[in-house]
Amino acid sequence: MRVAQTMVYVLNVLSEVAPDWVRAHVPVEWVERYGQRLEEERLPKEEQERTQYANQVGADGWMLLDALQAPCAPDWMKTLPTVTTLRTMWEQQFEAREQGGQWRKEPALPAAQLIASPYDLDARNGKKRSTFWTGYKVHFTQTCDDDAPQLITVVQTTAAPLSDEGIISAIHADLAEKELLPDQHLVDSGYVTIANLVQSQSDYEVDLLGPTLKTHWYQAETGYDLSHFSIDWETETVTCPQGQINSSWTPIQREGKSLIQVRFSQTDCKVCPSRTSCTGTTRRTLTLHSKEQTQALLAARQREHTDAFKDTYRHRAGIEGTHSQAVRTMGLRRSRYIGLRKTHLGHVAVAAAVNLPRDACMTYPPRQRGSFPTSCEEVTAQSGRTFHLPRASKRC
Repeated sequence: MRVAQTMVYVLNVLSEVAPDWVRAHVPVEWVERYGQRLEEERLPKEEQERTQYANQVGADGWMLLDALQAPCAPDWMKTLPTVTTLRTMWEQQFEAREQGGQWRKEPALPAAQLIASPYDLDARNGKKRSTFWTGYKVHFTQTCDDDAPQLITVVQTTAAPLSDEGIISAIHADLAEKELLPDQHLVDSGYVTIANLVQSQSDYEVDLLGPTLKTHWYQAETGYDLSHFSIDWETETVTCPQGQINSSWTPIQREGKSLIQVRFSQTDCKVCPSRTSCTGTTRRTLTLHSKEQTQALLAARQREHTDAFKDTYRHRAGIEGTHSQAVRTMGLRRSRYIGLRKTHLGHVAVAAAVNLPRDACMTYPPRQRGSFPTSCEEVTAQSGRTFHLPRASKRC
């Protein structure tokens, strides 16, 4: 649908800036195809029909680009931002002209780089579990002291596909610039990675506290995951729960990361009575991160099971309430502006609106009932009449 919407957008712009050129070069059938507002309900439902429709839109787009590149086309039209958007969108979503110019089954670029809307070139498609959206992602950081108002201190707006783990460093840098770095930062599990656990402590002396991402390997249920192996970093030896020692310790590079691959002997693993609980192959293999990263991960997972962790982490419930308040009362999930910078400004305005009454409640305590009569009370007192007016239970 985005490519068809792009055609609508481009034709509307060209009709405003060059109406005579549009009358001379745009086929009459395009008026019916792109003259009305596009709705999902009006598009073909079957996969084959949708592909045919996309290829038809692609052919129309290529024809329009050819007409714009013709020698008779004005030079200023060739450099319009709208035309550049059309060309970029077609290069991303369709095969090259030399290869047929058909709809790509797989986009040419990752989702973070694909244009999602011709109206907002910064917006991207995002997905979280079963939720899909086009736009951005906002991250709020808020104080959670018991004896102080819970105020939002940092607002970060990112492209929708950017993962939570990739923003934590920017949040800490923002807090450091404002001299608001906490000793402990309570976060959701999406922010807790091995790299963030180490970097937060080493770069900012911040203890990143949150539930770690759980392993889905079956060894976590059988008692043979990494936490049950003993690691001696000095001698480069790993001991399994059955007391066997690794046969190799090999530094490797994988996806740009420096890792360590640990293998156990096939001779030991084949005769082990717990082999099926430990591995599905002839021997067990472990992949380790660096010493400080592995130790940080194991320590974080061990801390999760303590009462101290539960007592501390309960304070994070406040930020969930803040997000809910911003969504329900201030429309946080709908951007009123176009572009990343303006959308971020809108998010900052929402955060300020959330902060104001909270700060006011601490600065100006609610007055006692009847301590200051209202104008209505003063007037009725002079007339000898009394009206019983409903009052809010709390006032900020």
